[in-house]
Amino acid sequence: MKKKKVCFIVSSPITAKAFLLEHIKVLSTEFDVYLVANFENEQQKNISPYLCKVFDIKIERNINILKDLKALKTLKKLLKNEAFDAIHTVTPKAGLIGILAGKLAKIKVRIHIFTGQVWHTKKGLMKLILMKIDQFIFSIATNILVDGQAQRQFLIENNIINEIDSRVLGKGSISGVDTNKFIPDKITKEKYRKELNYNPTDVVFLFLGRLNIDKGVLDLAAAFSKLQIDHKNVKLLFIGYDEENLLPVIQEKVGLENFTFYGPTNEPELLLQAGDVLCLPSYREGFGTSVIEGSLLELPIICSDTYGLKETIVDDKTGLRHKVKDVESIFKQMKKLATNSALRNSMGKAGRTYVLENFKASQISETWLEYYKQLLK
Repeated sequence: MKKKKVCFIVSSPITAKAFLLEHIKVLSTEFDVYLVANFENEQQKNISPYLCKVFDIKIERNINILKDLKALKTLKKLLKNEAFDAIHTVTPKAGLIGILAGKLAKIKVRIHIFTGQVWHTKKGLMKLILMKIDQFIFSIATNILVDGQAQRQFLIENNIINEIDSRVLGKGSISGVDTNKFIPDKITKEKYRKELNYNPTDVVFLFLGRLNIDKGVLDLAAAFSKLQIDHKNVKLLFIGYDEENLLPVIQEKVGLENFTFYGPTNEPELLLQAGDVLCLPSYREGFGTSVIEGSLLELPIICSDTYGLKETIVDDKTGLRHKVKDVESIFKQMKKLATNSALRNSMGKAGRTYVLENFKASQISETWLEYYKQLLK
């Protein structure tokens, strides 16, 4: 029997690589799976491996009316010609253009998954516009997913979606964590700590993600600056793209002696092991994949109390929360873990158990497969 056709639509292929590869692999056992993304060059089409046919459509991340209309027209034509049984959009911009193109092309099943709200930290007219876009996506999609229960309640409270027409698959998280990759290993830990010139007695606080203001990295730097005054064995490690050229500001706050900027990595499962505590002081977050990655590697967590991170840790068991945008609150939690190795160890162990029970990538992909089988039966 001919397989039904499913098409994922994203703006950047990095999104597909980070969150969709395992889903594509599992869904391909039952469906013909396709991917639409903005491939900036031909090489990106070979990013390991999509396991499906890809289409290059220039969906820009930022608003650009002329380019957006062109992408909408091109995508509508593609969807109509390919006659997909379902489309599935990820990220706000891909959701807006993808779901609208699907509606115009008369695709019967149009799924969008909410993974975070850019408008949460905006103000004024821009916030209103971005909220209206999310409401519009909800109104023309046929199926709405959210990657966490706390985020789903937040969207309901803000009148973006409703209780009846939205759901979370499994325990949440868009992709979970690959338990075959994120395995604590003493040899790996020693190797990367040696490479980064850390001593065995150093306590390394690390951040993994895009360096931007909404991620709270300036607050983390300010809190660490205060911490290092009385604790000479603490280090701060930032891993990720410097999206907003914040590195000079961070270096001015913390100095160079105890701070390392590693830059982006394709192997977080290895590099994270150089750390002792993972920090995510984010102002807004859809779910916080880096938190469950860190927990799986037995790192205790310090994270903000923003809505999207509520399910990623068990407070006072796998990590510690702090108030959003509160440097003093971050400092107190860092100090607590900097001075208590037994607490770091117990929280790390509990965190790995929590993730194994709730966020295994293989389990989440199977949940996605069952969802699609029911939807397209």
